[in-house]
Amino acid sequence: MTKYLLTVFSIFGLTFSLIAQPKSTDPVAEKNIIITGRVIDKDLKMPLEYATVAFFSKSENKIVDGCITDTNGNFSIPVAKGIYDITIEYISYKKVTLSNKNLTKNEDLGTIGLIENLSALDEVEIIAEKTTVEIKLDKKIYNIGKDLTTAGGTVSDALNNVPSVSVDVEGAISLRGNENVRILINGKPSAMAGFGDTNIFSQLPAEAIERVEVITSPSARYDAEGTAGILNIILRQKETLGFNGSFNLTLGNPDNVGVSANLNYRTEKFNLFSNLGFRYSAPPRISFNDSKYSATTVDGVTTNPEYERIIEDQKVDRLNRNYNANTGIEYFLSDKTSVTASLFYNFGNDDDLSLNTSDRYNGGSIVEKTLRSEQESEDDNKYQVALNYITKFNDDGHQLTADFQYENGSEDKLTVINEDYIDTDKTNPDSFQNENVFTVEDEKEYLLQADYVLPINDKSRFEAGYRGNFRNKLTDYVLQQEDISDGSYFVNDTLTNIFDYTQNVNALYTQYGTKFGEFSFLLGLRLENTQLKGDIDSRLTEEELQTAFGYPIDTSFDNNYLGLFPTVNLIYNLAGGSEDSEENISFGYNRRINRPNSWFINPFPSRSSRTTVFQGNPNLEPAFASAFDIGYLKRWDKLTLTSSIYYQYETDSFEFIQENTGYYTSDGIQITRRIPINLSNNTRTGGEVGVMYNPEKWLRINSSFNFFQFEKEGEFNGIDYGTKNTSWFARFSSKVTLPASIDWQTNMNYRGPSATAQGETEGIFSIDLAFSKDIFNNNATVSLNARDLLNSRKRKSTRFTEGIETYSEFQWRQRQVNLSLIYRFNQQKKRERPNGGGGMDDDDMGGF
Repeated sequence: MTKYLLTVFSIFGLTFSLIAQPKSTDPVAEKNIIITGRVIDKDLKMPLEYATVAFFSKSENKIVDGCITDTNGNFSIPVAKGIYDITIEYISYKKVTLSNKNLTKNEDLGTIGLIENLSALDEVEIIAEKTTVEIKLDKKIYNIGKDLTTAGGTVSDALNNVPSVSVDVEGAISLRGNENVRILINGKPSAMAGFGDTNIFSQLPAEAIERVEVITSPSARYDAEGTAGILNIILRQKETLGFNGSFNLTLGNPDNVGVSANLNYRTEKFNLFSNLGFRYSAPPRISFNDSKYSATTVDGVTTNPEYERIIEDQKVDRLNRNYNANTGIEYFLSDKTSVTASLFYNFGNDDDLSLNTSDRYNGGSIVEKTLRSEQESEDDNKYQVALNYITKFNDDGHQLTADFQYENGSEDKLTVINEDYIDTDKTNPDSFQNENVFTVEDEKEYLLQADYVLPINDKSRFEAGYRGNFRNKLTDYVLQQEDISDGSYFVNDTLTNIFDYTQNVNALYTQYGTKFGEFSFLLGLRLENTQLKGDIDSRLTEEELQTAFGYPIDTSFDNNYLGLFPTVNLIYNLAGGSEDSEENISFGYNRRINRPNSWFINPFPSRSSRTTVFQGNPNLEPAFASAFDIGYLKRWDKLTLTSSIYYQYETDSFEFIQENTGYYTSDGIQITRRIPINLSNNTRTGGEVGVMYNPEKWLRINSSFNFFQFEKEGEFNGIDYGTKNTSWFARFSSKVTLPASIDWQTNMNYRGPSATAQGETEGIFSIDLAFSKDIFNNNATVSLNARDLLNSRKRKSTRFTEGIETYSEFQWRQRQVNLSLIYRFNQQKKRERPNGGGGMDDDDMGGF
C-alpha cells in the first residue's frame, strides 16, 4: 500500500513538473528522442528507486528535464536533441555526472552504479545525534537533535527542553521566567500558534520542529511585541531532490494515539511539502483548593463568614481529538525567484467532564457537601492561507521578499453547569441555579509584509521593510440560567454580551549592519502604530457596568499608540576572525511592547467557578520595556559554554491581582475575582549559563541554569501590591548509548519557588526518561519514553486575599508513557547540516 501511494505521489509530481515547463516554439527543441537507463547500488547490485536523473542543457545553461527511477531502478524520458551534462543522484550516495553527452537519437545509458557516500553518512549521523547551539547577532539558535524524551510528544514538550524556555503545568510558555513572550512560526505570526493561544502546541507533533530560535534581543526586523523576547519555531521542510518523507505512530497511557506523515517531493522546478496528523488524547486533570475564611471589616462593620473552611476537590476527564494539515508548494520561476503557497488547517473537538466536590466546615466538622458538574463541548476550526514571493537580484544577498497571510479561526463552546447538595445541615436550603453557557468566538487576521535587503559591500548591509497586522475577534456570550420555580431557562441579559475587539499594527523598520575586523554590529529602528478598538454590546449602561464591576468602563473605545523601538546588537569575536568563531562576547539592547489581548480586556467575568471568577479590564493599556543583554560563548573540542546576564525595566506592566468583589453566592460564600491591571513598574535582572559536553561518542551531557530576580512597584484600589522575588530554574540532560546501540536519555527539570505580593508557589521537580533503538537498516526508530516519571509536575501555591487564605494544588497532565515508531523512506535521520559557531548568517548580516 505504501509503495502504491508513493508511486501515485511521484507520478503527480512529475506530471505537474511537465505541465509547468514552458512550451517551446522551436521545432528543433521538440522532445523527439527517448533516453533510458537503470540506476543500482554498485556494491549490492540492488536497484535504487526514486533516484533522480537531471539533464543540464549546455546551450541553455540550465536544467531542462528530469525524472525519477521506478521500483526496478529504471528510467525513461523524452528529451530534445542536444548536448547535456546528465547527473544521477540518490540520497547518501555519491553523485555521478555524465559530461558533454551529445544526444541525437534514442539511447540507452545502460546500468549506472552509485557508491554509498560513507563520509557523508558518518557526518549525517553526528549531526542527527547532537543538539547544537549557534550564537548570532540577535538570537541563539538551538538545532533540535534526537531528543528521545519528546518522541511521540508535542511541540510543548520539545520547547520545555530548550534552554531559557520553560512550559508550566498549564502549558503557558515563558522565556527566562517571563510569560510575555512572542511566538512566531517560521518568522511570522501564524494560526499554527493559535492566535496567541499556546494550547495548540500541545497538539502539534514535536517531530515537526527543525530548530528553535531564542531571540532575547530582537532586531528591528521583528515585531516589537513581547517584553521577554521572541521564540521563533522553524518547522521542517525537506530540500532533498526526489520523493522522501516519514510516518510516525504513537500509542500511550493515559490514552494517547497519534498518527502523522511528512511527505515531500522536489524537482529542480518545484517543491511539494505536506505534514498531516491526527491526535487523540484523554489526559485527566486534577486540582485541589483548601480555603480558610476569617471575619472582614468594612466601614467599621465586621462580617463573619458563612463557612470557616471550604475544601474543593476537582477531577476533569478530558477527551481531545485534533486534525492538523500543513501543505504547500514552492515553485521556482527562475534560479533566483520563487513563489510559495501554503495552507494550514486545524480542527479540534474536545469534550470535558469536570466534577468538583466541595466540603464546607464550621467548628472543624463538615456541615455541607455539594457536587458541581461541568460538561464542556468545544469545536475549534483554524486555517491559514499564505503566499510568499522572493527574488534574489544576485548571489550577494540583494533580495526582495513579500508575504501575505490570511487566518481565520472559530470556536464554538457549550458549557452545562449543574450543582446539587450531597449533604447539608440547612432545613430548607436554596436550590442552585443550573446554567448553560454558549460562547462563540470568531477571529480573523491579515498579514502584509515586505522586506528589502541591499548589501553595500561584502561587509555591510542595509535593510528596510513594512509589516501590517490586522486582527479582529468577535466574542458572542450567552448565559442561560434556570428558573428555580418551574425548571425552565431564561437568558440573563445583564451578563449576556457581544465583545468586538480589533487590534491593528502598522510598522516600518530599517536597520544597518557591518563588520570590521573582529567586531560586528546591527543597528535598527522600528516605528509602530498600535490601534486597539473595542465595542461592548450589552443591555447594561456604562454606569450600570461600573456598579457591577467596580470600575469605570468605556463600552466603545478606540486607542492609538505610536512608538519608536530602537535596537542595538553587537558581537566581538575573541577567536581571531575565523569563520566558525570559537569564542565571542555579545551585547544587545531593544525596546519592547506588551499589548493586551481581548481576554485581558473583556470585562464580563468567566463562569468556571461560582466563588472565583476571572474578569478582564477594558482600561488596560500596553506596557513598554527596555531590555539589555550581555552574552559570552566559548567552544572547545568537546565542550560548549554559553552564558549571559540581562536587565529589563518595564513600565505599566501587567499584573493579575485577586480581590473581594463584595458579592456573595446564594449560599453565602464570598466571591473573589482575578483581574489584570497596569501595576506601574517592574524591574527584572538575571543570569543564565549553559553547558554542552560530549566527552565520548557514547555520552552527551547538556545542562543549563537560570537565576532571576524581579521587583514590582504599584498599588490598586488603595492596596500596595509591590513585591520582590528571587527564583531560578535548572535543567540537566544526559544521553548514553548502551550495548546493542540502544540510546538512553534522562532529562531532569527543576523550577524554583516564587512569590508575589499575594502569595507564593513551591518549587517543581520532574524527570523524563526514554529509550530508543534504530531498526530496519536505520530506516525506522522505535522509542519508549515516560514524561514526568515521578508524577510530580504539580503546582502547589498559597494565596492571600483579605479574609481568605487558600492553598491549592494543580496538575494539568499526569505521568505519560508513550511508545512511538517512526519510519523514514529515502532519507537519513537528518540531512541538513547546521551552520557553524558564532558570528552571522544570511538572516543576520548577509552571510559575510
